[in-house]
Amino acid sequence: MATTINVPASASPPSKTGIWVVLAAITMSFAAFTSALIVRQGASSDWHHIVLPSILYLNTLVLLASSATLEVARSRIAVFMGGPKTFDSNPARWLYVTAALGVAFVVGQYSAWLQLRSQGLYLATNPNSSFFYLLTAIHALHVLGGLVGLTYVLRKLQRVALQRTTLNSFSYYWHFMGILWVYLLLLLWMKI
Repeated sequence: MATTINVPASASPPSKTGIWVVLAAITMSFAAFTSALIVRQGASSDWHHIVLPSILYLNTLVLLASSATLEVARSRIAVFMGGPKTFDSNPARWLYVTAALGVAFVVGQYSAWLQLRSQGLYLATNPNSSFFYLLTAIHALHVLGGLVGLTYVLRKLQRVALQRTTLNSFSYYWHFMGILWVYLLLLLWMKI
């Protein structure tokens, strides 16, 4: 005998619930890293401040621009999926721009690491350079994960199987990466 499960009409889609769990876990991880950085800085005599690579400021603009292009894509996709196809025959165009900006951000992070290396600052040079590499690398990995999610969204859109909740969940993640980066840049600027 088959058992049926009644799901209330007000239940959140799994993608919406899942993204909030993921964002909470990422927030807790970076809060722990922040706490470790502050404690280590306060307890050390070997903390040497470094000048942040200037590419980080450009990277910030690139990541914020990618959030803007994602919002343009979301509005174009909403019109495309809900109405006549004459408005924009290729709503994915802005998602590709978002992806290109995401890749540019990761390349810019790599450039920042190369700039630090050219100054003789490596992962193990001193505690603050270790925190710099750790925080920026983990964030870059999360952006790469976002690019994987964006690839999934693009594939669903091409098959005309994209659900609004999937696009919204991806956009929450992507915008969160932008907000997290601004936080990290301020933290690095003040503490590193």
